[in-house]
Amino acid sequence: MKLLIQPGDGSTPLVEAINRAVKSIEIVIFRFNRREIEAALKAAAARGVFVHALVTYRNRGGEKNLRKLEMRLLEAGVTVARTSNDLLRYHDKFMIVDRQTLFLLAFNFTALDIDHSRTFGLTLEDPHFVDEAAGLFEADYMRQPFNSRLDALVVSPINARKQLAGFIERARQELLIYDPKISDPQMIRLLKQQSSKGLDLRVIGRIAKPGASLPVRKLGMRLHCRAMVRDRQDVFIGSQSLRAAELDERREVGIIVSDAAVADKLRSTFEADWVSVQPKAAPEQAENRLASSKVVKKAVKALVKEMPPLSKVVKEAVQQAVETPGSTLNSEEVKETVKEAVREAVKEGVKQAVKDAVEERDEPV
Repeated sequence: MKLLIQPGDGSTPLVEAINRAVKSIEIVIFRFNRREIEAALKAAAARGVFVHALVTYRNRGGEKNLRKLEMRLLEAGVTVARTSNDLLRYHDKFMIVDRQTLFLLAFNFTALDIDHSRTFGLTLEDPHFVDEAAGLFEADYMRQPFNSRLDALVVSPINARKQLAGFIERARQELLIYDPKISDPQMIRLLKQQSSKGLDLRVIGRIAKPGASLPVRKLGMRLHCRAMVRDRQDVFIGSQSLRAAELDERREVGIIVSDAAVADKLRSTFEADWVSVQPKAAPEQAENRLASSKVVKKAVKALVKEMPPLSKVVKEAVQQAVETPGSTLNSEEVKETVKEAVREAVKEGVKQAVKDAVEERDEPV
């Protein structure tokens, strides 16, 4: 078992595995633009490996690229199928090589995810996981119901809510979470209950307002992973956030494993990310920011109320352009003159309005 950390490991482990394939490659695709992975898949098909790509029927803004990818793969001898449209979205991504190695990924096969985002993947050779993932691939390829036999393979909407709730409930000392947006009410309640018991619970990402009391920090780089490490031993990595749609309405796939080495590596990455970003502002800082915000809003309101109508400013600017000695009325020059006049008027007005508002706030009461 090996933990893949992005950015860092890149696409090399995936390409190397494809290049070593002898019999088969099964790959589930949601987004894809890595040419080196595409080239490796085509080369595998050319040397007689059965390459089977299951491509999502849609993704937001990327359908055109997916259809082009399908055509390129088909021309290279890859067997291509498209997922059903029975679920809100097919968002899972994994790859099986020779029915011996499973790559369970939280990231897409894209440059943005692999090179510029914090995300993870797991490489596993346990036949139980490999067989279960292969069964899911076949079920979705044939557009048949999937019968889950292994709880540790977390499949939405089959068993994800139950398994992830149980994962959270069984934490005893520490629960570290990466999640772009936690918003499911049940999951937020569980997290708050665990935190109230003294659990060291921390989140890198975002949480909806009901969970605002939990310790949360926003990562400096793009976050595209769903991962948890529990009590320095157990790990979840997958494609599903703790959001209702991703638990109940979409095809998402994750995995739960118990491995101290993997947990330690994931935990070390979390701790480094945690200390690299600033926590939320202290109450007094937040109060000062709020006060400043109110000052600015008041200033803008006053400016809008007192500023002469825009038409008057424009009229004066045009008049100035026309009356400039020795000049001719050039549309571009008038346009620039008008823009400059409006810009200066707004700049000076805002400066004065903010100054007045600050002075008014600081007057003794």
